[in-house]
Amino acid sequence: MKRSRYQQGALFTEPRKTGPEVWVYKWRETGPDGKRHSKKEVLGTVEDIRTRSDAQRAAEKFRLNINRKVTESSGPATLNKLVEHYRMKEMPMESHEDKRRSTKMGYLSNLNNHIVPRWGDYNPKSITTVEVEEWVKSLKLAPASRAKVRNVLSMVFRHGMRWGWLEKNPVTLVRCSSKRLRRPDILTAEEFRTLLGALPDRERLMGTVCATTGLRIGEVLGLKWEDIDFATHQADVLRSYSDGAIGPCKTEISEQPVPLDEIVLEELLAWHPVCGYPEPGDWVFASDYNFGKTPLWPDSLRTKILQPVARRAGIRKQIGWHTFRRTYSSLLAETGNDVKVVQELMRHSKLSTTMEVYTQAGMTKKRAAQRKAVDALFNRDSEAFKGEVAMGKRVCSLIAPSQSLMLPDSAR
Repeated sequence: MKRSRYQQGALFTEPRKTGPEVWVYKWRETGPDGKRHSKKEVLGTVEDIRTRSDAQRAAEKFRLNINRKVTESSGPATLNKLVEHYRMKEMPMESHEDKRRSTKMGYLSNLNNHIVPRWGDYNPKSITTVEVEEWVKSLKLAPASRAKVRNVLSMVFRHGMRWGWLEKNPVTLVRCSSKRLRRPDILTAEEFRTLLGALPDRERLMGTVCATTGLRIGEVLGLKWEDIDFATHQADVLRSYSDGAIGPCKTEISEQPVPLDEIVLEELLAWHPVCGYPEPGDWVFASDYNFGKTPLWPDSLRTKILQPVARRAGIRKQIGWHTFRRTYSSLLAETGNDVKVVQELMRHSKLSTTMEVYTQAGMTKKRAAQRKAVDALFNRDSEAFKGEVAMGKRVCSLIAPSQSLMLPDSAR
């Protein structure tokens, strides 16, 4: 018996006697007489489906249906076919229920730019752990980005296992570190004031909101005037703007209201009459390019305004909008706040994220904590210790931190 082959089908536009052209998907299937016949389906007009990529996505359900018997019997012959099935079943871009749009876009980027070009023509059953591990190590990406590529590939294999096509996931045993190459920069209070003083009014207010509330830049751009309660001094965080689309916040806890300091409220009140879009339903930081229908584009503001201004101000650190959020977290811890309060102000789901990823202790705080430990070790407050200092036996304890201690040549 001749084995059925996986069909891609044909996609093309077709004119109509009246109205615009339509997208047509065409394939072949075996009829009751045992012969192969051509079939076609109209997907929609070129006005409704503007690009070939959109038409390809519209044709996915037909392609999967006509190849159902092939895939049910032996599974997808190539990883590319498995990826197509995964995208159709688990990544519909119209739905925001399971994954945020930005997450889906990240998955698609890893699939299209890394996974399919390398493994698309391989039979999924022939891919081995060692091959994948060597490939992941060779990617010229940051460790965290390599780990994301590996995780997306692993999800594709798990999808194949759920459908009964694969018996194992070779990516499970792939070793890949996601450790940062460098620690993210945070601003000192002096650097923050210097940067804000050099920024234009709009970007200065955005930086102020980020640095005093800990909001992510997408959440700041997702604010509308009706979300800000000047009477209770707080803002409702209801949405986030990411990759050109409005969606939910990163986590459920991220949707909690945040307090607004008087300084922020004053600047918001000053911005309101000059922003150009002051109605309750308008965006606080609306885009003039789109006549206020969408918020500003954060990446453009970062590369064209924030970073150049920081360099001109003499700040050599790697600055982004998220730098303000990290600075806020570190200052909350630096000023002696309870860690649970810091976590809730940052709206992190896990305390470990607050303490291990975002918060950095400054040298002054480290020195104060170190001194308390040394006090206990050497009983520095005792009369005996003070007596040794008076007699010159504790020379180091009399040297100020800013002074340098010149050692004799024999001790160097």
